[in-house]
Amino acid sequence: MAAPVMQTCHVACCANRTPNVLSWGRGGIIAFGTCNSVALYSPQKRNVVAVLNGHRGRVNSVQWVYRDDSPENHLVSGGSDNRLIVWAFSQCLECVGHTGPVSAVDAIYLEDPTQILVASAAADSTVRLWLSEGSQGGRHCYSLETDHVHSRTAVPILACGGNDSRVHIYVLFNGELNKVMSLQGHEDWVRGLEWASIDEELLLASCAQDCMIRMWRLREGAGSDARPEDNHSIIRMKEDVFEVKERVFAVSLETVLAGHENWVYGVHWQPPRYEGGRRLQPLSLLSASMDKTMILWAPEEASGVWVEQGEWSPGVVMSGHFNAVQDLSWDPEGEYLLSVGSDQTARLLTPWKQKDGTQTSWHEISRPQIHGYDMQCLATVGRFQFVSGADEKVLRVFRAPRNFVENFANISGASLDKLLASSVADLPEGASTPALGLSNKAVFQGDLAPKIHEQQEQLSCVSDQYRETYFHPLNLTEPPPEDHLLQNTLWPEVQKLYGHGFEMYCLASDSANTVVASACKASKAEHAAVMLWSSASWRQLQSLPCHALTVTQMAFSPDAQLLLAVSRDRTWSLWRRDPPTPDKPNFSMYTHTDKDTAVHSRIIWSCDWSPDSRYFVTSSRDKKVVIYLMAVGLDSGKILLYKWSPPQEPTGGHDWTKCAETDLVQSHTLTVKRLRWRPRAGRAGQQGPGAPSRAGGEAGGEESCWLQLASAGADHAVKIFNVNRHTLEAND
Repeated sequence: MAAPVMQTCHVACCANRTPNVLSWGRGGIIAFGTCNSVALYSPQKRNVVAVLNGHRGRVNSVQWVYRDDSPENHLVSGGSDNRLIVWAFSQCLECVGHTGPVSAVDAIYLEDPTQILVASAAADSTVRLWLSEGSQGGRHCYSLETDHVHSRTAVPILACGGNDSRVHIYVLFNGELNKVMSLQGHEDWVRGLEWASIDEELLLASCAQDCMIRMWRLREGAGSDARPEDNHSIIRMKEDVFEVKERVFAVSLETVLAGHENWVYGVHWQPPRYEGGRRLQPLSLLSASMDKTMILWAPEEASGVWVEQGEWSPGVVMSGHFNAVQDLSWDPEGEYLLSVGSDQTARLLTPWKQKDGTQTSWHEISRPQIHGYDMQCLATVGRFQFVSGADEKVLRVFRAPRNFVENFANISGASLDKLLASSVADLPEGASTPALGLSNKAVFQGDLAPKIHEQQEQLSCVSDQYRETYFHPLNLTEPPPEDHLLQNTLWPEVQKLYGHGFEMYCLASDSANTVVASACKASKAEHAAVMLWSSASWRQLQSLPCHALTVTQMAFSPDAQLLLAVSRDRTWSLWRRDPPTPDKPNFSMYTHTDKDTAVHSRIIWSCDWSPDSRYFVTSSRDKKVVIYLMAVGLDSGKILLYKWSPPQEPTGGHDWTKCAETDLVQSHTLTVKRLRWRPRAGRAGQQGPGAPSRAGGEAGGEESCWLQLASAGADHAVKIFNVNRHTLEAND
């Protein structure tokens, strides 16, 4: 079997901002909802191993269907598309019936291992039960969060938390779902529930927006049926009773846990372990809150009182944008990837080469810009400098600080001396953002040195107690955690560029790193001009008027001699650099289309050049691509690869051959916003510092057969694909 042309190398994404959207399976795989997809993350490999695409709206809840002492085979997810999906390794089953977004799901296996009982709650004020038998769909009934009442009754019991501050208990018996009681105690919306089975009893943990966690004990026998070991001198909590299969069960409040300072959104029991075929449930509970803390609770052995347990350190995980990714760009050497999105951040991804050399994985190691406006575009200028544009009239220029360069060398395995040689000598140590500010201020070595006399002097006013916090330089050998990304990985802003009258829309830089082109949103010709900036002085060089509406994308030719621009007015323009202009580049109109000569009938969205600067390609909403190997991103999220060869004769035909496309798992679920080929052959991070290379910096050996393609999607994801050139040639 031939190797696939396209292989997913990395998926950068983050969990949706909803409760119950993440579930850690007994098999070690973490499932979480990201935009309209469900991602499967391996903590051991530190990457996303699969993306499940099936929902047409945001995924709100994800839950593995747990098995006793064995990995899971099924996964349940619910979304804002009003649908519930049961996923299996070979197929999935859609359950349609809700009329509102599905907000919570859970499932259990019944006595027949081929049957799965699924519960779902939705914004349509209903909770439904679904019975899945093999691959066939099931009937729907009612309610949420499931477990078995008792080993001798084997009747499913469901607990449902509502916005009435109560926990409602239901029992499914003889095909009928009966409400047996409501547990009162919480004073606000109940946000999380989870069962734990201990011997012949059940414990139910509930959390709510009243900042409290309550624990309920369910056991067989009413309060009047005292257990022999009970001590009658002890005051007991009130018990509520119900009857199932002629057996009486009692529910009582076990304890109330107070420790969080804001809404508690989730509670989860430590997974059970198995010894000699026996199931042992540890009494350890993890809670998560909007106060940005997690607490691990366990009872003291002596008193039985539930208290906080231990402190934990964050590990190395993946991360990504939490809103649409608008643009991305490789650095000139292809060693890292920059992306910007509507989540108002710029993020930098690079491969992490671990010390033992057994594994290479991609991670976010820097967040150069955290802005107050949605980010729209960026362009890299040299190794460690980029320009970004957002929903504001100003362009901002950023340069990497010394601390980033040092940490980048440690994590990626690149030569620090080589990196510093390509940087400016007087690099600042880092950057910090003042309170209520949008500009990253450079922090130099002198700013970090402690001043003894300042430490000894008394504080003369209240404001001295809250001085501006500078970043803290750290020597990293592995990707940083989230708190470090937020505070210590900013790049200093070195320049602001003024000139546009409306919000920025697109940027481009030439391969010589001398000119940056920018364009903003425009509804009139006077605002649709392309502006050129000198990267040496950051002064405006030219204004290139041609289009009547917003310029949607620009691209310099690889030889830096031509600039191509496409617009919402359905036309394109081509500008040529006038020789000789080593100090002050100047561009003049070479050719353009107008309404009479336009090829496209709808808005032109994107453009690019062939590697030899002889051909350029434009793509439009009219579904036309008007021209090597070319990648085309679609509104559906799919990415297509085409091969095109220049005609041998002037009258020869232009033959296009589709050679590959992403499958359902690899594709984005929303519009592909940007595609970028890595500027050199080979897979980033796979070639050691001493590996052989070809002239021009191209990879040699086995790596020469690989290309890498990065894509940005409106589904919040950045994806990197490995493309095998040998497989492409074999398919000819």
